[in-house]
Amino acid sequence: MRKILSIGFMTLLGSMAFSQGTYQLAVLKYNGGGDYYANPTALPNLITFCNQNLGTSINKETPYVEVGSKDIFLYPFIHMTGHGNVVFSREESNNLRQYLLGGGFLHIDDNYGMDEFIRNELKKAFPEIDLVELPLNHPIFKQKYTFNGLPKIHEHDGKRPQAFGLIKDGRLMCLYTFETDLSDGWEDPQVHNDPAEKHLQALQMGANIIMYAYTN
Repeated sequence: MRKILSIGFMTLLGSMAFSQGTYQLAVLKYNGGGDYYANPTALPNLITFCNQNLGTSINKETPYVEVGSKDIFLYPFIHMTGHGNVVFSREESNNLRQYLLGGGFLHIDDNYGMDEFIRNELKKAFPEIDLVELPLNHPIFKQKYTFNGLPKIHEHDGKRPQAFGLIKDGRLMCLYTFETDLSDGWEDPQVHNDPAEKHLQALQMGANIIMYAYTN
């Protein structure tokens, strides 16, 4: 993974830099009417979990950053969620494309209802690449915590949880998690009254995603 600065990217040197560096993550703000602001406690809780269990020192402040803003290049990892419509303009699509090609990582978690929209918008940014389902033995599931694919946090339509990726030149630059509700599971437990086991599974899988993004 590469740490993003206003003047470009600085290479991080393996897992040691990952555990010792100070980073800031952000939430993607987008147009179209979807609730990009859903799950406000999710990313801060995941950061706290990573700092306590992975030895990271990630800044606990999680700003919202617009997809078309050059500010996205300040953040090596951006999280996106919501329930509904997503629309990227041509300029926003191009900006996101440059961010991801330059070394940024985007995690999209469908909070139910986003799927039909986000696929089209990703295609605007990467018309030459299709989302592909990650196999159950993909390294992202085998970081500090071992999973056999994504854990199922909330049930909606009886579908299995799936992890899809945009991969360019062998690099996973965008992870799209579907039918799992990971970020719901990161929220304060009282928000959804999730069992402690589900809350922990969600945080552990989230930590795997952070760890993979920074060390690959």
